Amino acid sequence: MKTTRDFSFLNKKWGKLTLRGWLEVFGVAAALGCIAAIVLVRRDLIAFKPAHSFSVSDPEFFGSAHATADPFPLEGNRITLLHNGDGIFPVMLESIKAAKKTVNFEAFLFHSGKVASQFIAAFCERAKAGVEVRIMLDGVGSGASLNNGDVHMMEAAGCKFAYFHPTHALRIDRINRRTHRRILVVDGRRGFTGGVGFADEWLGNGDSPEHCRDVHAKIEGPLVAKLQGAFQQHWVEATNEILGGPNQFPQLAPPGKMKTQLVASTAFTVASLPLVQAVALSAATKTIRITNPYCTPTKEQVQLLGEAAKRGVNVQLLLPGEHSDVPATKAAGRNSYGELIRNGVKVFEYQPGMIHAKTLVVDGLFSVLGTSNLDARSSQINEEIDVTVYDKDFGAQMDQVFAEDLKKSSPYTLKDFENRSVWDRLSEWLATPFRSQL
Repeated sequence: MKTTRDFSFLNKKWGKLTLRGWLEVFGVAAALGCIAAIVLVRRDLIAFKPAHSFSVSDPEFFGSAHATADPFPLEGNRITLLHNGDGIFPVMLESIKAAKKTVNFEAFLFHSGKVASQFIAAFCERAKAGVEVRIMLDGVGSGASLNNGDVHMMEAAGCKFAYFHPTHALRIDRINRRTHRRILVVDGRRGFTGGVGFADEWLGNGDSPEHCRDVHAKIEGPLVAKLQGAFQQHWVEATNEILGGPNQFPQLAPPGKMKTQLVASTAFTVASLPLVQAVALSAATKTIRITNPYCTPTKEQVQLLGEAAKRGVNVQLLLPGEHSDVPATKAAGRNSYGELIRNGVKVFEYQPGMIHAKTLVVDGLFSVLGTSNLDARSSQINEEIDVTVYDKDFGAQMDQVFAEDLKKSSPYTLKDFENRSVWDRLSEWLATPFRSQL
């Protein structure tokens, strides 16, 4: 005879609510707690707006700009700029294929396709040849778009593979904290970082709506050890394996003369890059040139840019035009254009396709390039990596890159801002409350 269970006890009163009611309250509270853990775990962002008390060329600038990162510059480096998929991927692949001891690779976007297949083939060939190959990808940026078969192929060839904060993990507080870094270090001697994504959208020359315009850097010299250390930081968190020895950290002779530093953002710290940017903007005397794909500046950044323009600095922002892969982020940042333009900042929109480069050059002397966007997600949530370069010749190169991109851009004027459509205004209003997560 089939018996039925008696759940009437759920309707028994416990204070003002039944047991069923209390369980529902606790369930909702737990869900809200999880959401709060996801949304609120972030780095401290200091509202810093330094006065214009010294210039980029003054000796106190470098240490002041890097005070919360590493104020001691690394000298003797050589950095080569690489452009777009056609100029970036072949150089990186060539370096991987020449690896003799170790290959360490970390990326946010790594999607199955033509680009990924080329890198997977290079990783597998080197692993089979006895090279130690370690690959770490972001669980959100890559997990859903990378076929399991590609992962199995790399592991079968002998590659060590890990996801950074995989989405199936039980640590709710980590779900929103992603690695947005791009790192490749070969034999501990050659490093690469920048904005490129390892997906087919980055093929070509960045001159069409289907392909992204981007900038990446090949690094040689002491700075490579810092880049390797940044990879180690995430690898040990994901795998508990500590890297060391001459194959990972060889002695590095200085191949150039560039003075550089690495700014790595990590969780539960003060956001360092916004402080670097704030000091650089406040110290500018001639030019500020910013290229960024996701621009939602803080109130302090808007003020610093406006104050620089008012004291005669030529301030130029190069941002996406109609080709933007995250329109909500563009909408959230667009409501700051009016104040910027009224204060003398010049805003331009790149026309051929999606511009994805993340660069800053001040007075043709101090440059920043890497993975950080000019938004709250990069400054407070994501794990980022950026290179700063204090070098006049490199600054001239960066200015020239900006000038070439500017030729393919159109000015965004105050009239454009004031005449924006009802839909643009509505999307700004809808996106603004969520700008910290975009």
